[in-house]
Amino acid sequence: MKILVTAATGNIGRKVVDHLLAAGAEDVRALSNHPERAAFPDGVEVVRGYLGKVSTLPEAFEGVDRVYLAPVLETVEAVVELAAKAGVQHIVDLSGDENTDWQPIARAVEGSGLAWTHLYAGEFSENAVGWAEQIRQSDQVRDPFPEAANAPITMDDIARVAATVLLSDGHAGRIYELTGPQTLTRGEKIRQIGAALGRDLDVVTIPRADAIRLFEPEMGEYAEWYVDGIGSTVAHPQQANTVVAEITGTATTFAQWAAASVELFR
Repeated sequence: MKILVTAATGNIGRKVVDHLLAAGAEDVRALSNHPERAAFPDGVEVVRGYLGKVSTLPEAFEGVDRVYLAPVLETVEAVVELAAKAGVQHIVDLSGDENTDWQPIARAVEGSGLAWTHLYAGEFSENAVGWAEQIRQSDQVRDPFPEAANAPITMDDIARVAATVLLSDGHAGRIYELTGPQTLTRGEKIRQIGAALGRDLDVVTIPRADAIRLFEPEMGEYAEWYVDGIGSTVAHPQQANTVVAEITGTATTFAQWAAASVELFR
């Protein structure tokens, strides 16, 4: 069974490749626009290409049975049409439900006529790096909604789920809403980062406009969208589920991620 991982030098795609290999996959093809950056292990077939440029993709899909499809909205209709024509049997996509901007990916994949599995993921644990500069400089962390809560998931856990689904049967037609194993407020996440650092971090609530300016250096034009998204969870906190552990056998807590990522905040 030949498996194609798209965006294979991206944050999640590269981890999907690693987890496929760790699980014993022997026929993995990696699609990357910059394969020289990834240092793929021996045995991985590397094809240069980019989901956003469909003309680069025919070679990548040739002979492929299953695909991990990274979220690129602009060309998804043409990409899944190409996959179907190439004889792909199953697409595992990273997308989102009707309340997100990523739902068109799920709809396009379903419309392809191929077997599909949707992975819906909420906020990444890695987004906490947005606090890193503040934490490096002070024991006070400014945030607009420290009481807002969700169940952050690591990119590595998403990749482990994707690899498991790609390598096993029984997942066709399934939608997996992926969360971390715990619902935490933003204040609790900040304090857990502090615990990993051996420091006591205090949280200071700031106005929305100040928060947007605070996150703009890291997030650019998405800062306003991000801050308003945080605010929407104050009244409706995301509830953690056990899907990741049920599929893969384990799930990474935010505290575990913080401990493993502590150098990002020093």
